[in-house]
Parts: sequence; structure tokens; C-alpha cells
Amino acid sequence: MKIAVTYQNGEIFQHFGHTEQFKIYTVEDGKIISSEVVDTNGSGHGALAGLLSALGIDALICGGIGGGARMALAEAGIELYGGVSGSPDAAVDALLDGTLGFDPNVKCDHHDHHGEGHTCGDHGCGHTCSDNGCH
Repeated sequence: MKIAVTYQNGEIFQHFGHTEQFKIYTVEDGKIISSEVVDTNGSGHGALAGLLSALGIDALICGGIGGGARMALAEAGIELYGGVSGSPDAAVDALLDGTLGFDPNVKCDHHDHHGEGHTCGDHGCGHTCSDNGCH
């Protein structure tokens, strides 16, 4: 199993589509056997799911992520654990032992609608996230 974590300065990077690095963990028998930091080489939102798929990634841990990226990851068969912050190593350990706190409805608040950020759900401008593809 391979797990990717958005990565910057030793922490989980909070915007999937702008991450410049992933920390990639190889796991066997429920234990981390290796890890490495991989550059995205400037790949943007759309290309990141393809990059992860090409690396053989099974799961992604990240902070915030938008709807298009969520859909691309789902299409690639990559499990998403969003809304996570802090240490990548601790997050992977928590995922492996079943204690990772994550948000299955992670905010996609980097999008800007009508001059105000939004979170998933009804945000007062006439549509919900399900209307604009966040899920």
C-alpha cells in the first residue's frame, strides 16, 4: 500500500491543488517500511490525481481540497482523507491504527463565490456544493 500526504516544511500542506510536494509512504503489513518526498514539478489541480495514480498511490491525506480534485481522485480509485493538519508521520500512523481524525466532507473553501469563501453545504448564494460539483 502507498499513502501520499500533501507536504510543506514538515507539515501537512493545506491546499491540495497548490502542493509542491508529497510525502509518500510505503506500507506493508500495517507498518511504514519507507518514505520519500516527491516534487510535483509544478503539476496543478488536474494533473495531481494523475501523478498520484502513476506513483501507485492508494490513499491521500491532505488539508483542503476542491470538488474537481475530489472527483479526479475518486475516478483514480484513491481514498481521500481530507481536513487533516499537523505531522504527516503522525497522520499516517493514525490512519494505519484506525484513529485518524479526518473530515469526509472537507471544506473546499479556497473557492470564492460572490466575494465570500464558502464551505460545503448551503452558503447563501443560491446554490449548494452539490450544485457546483464539490462532491
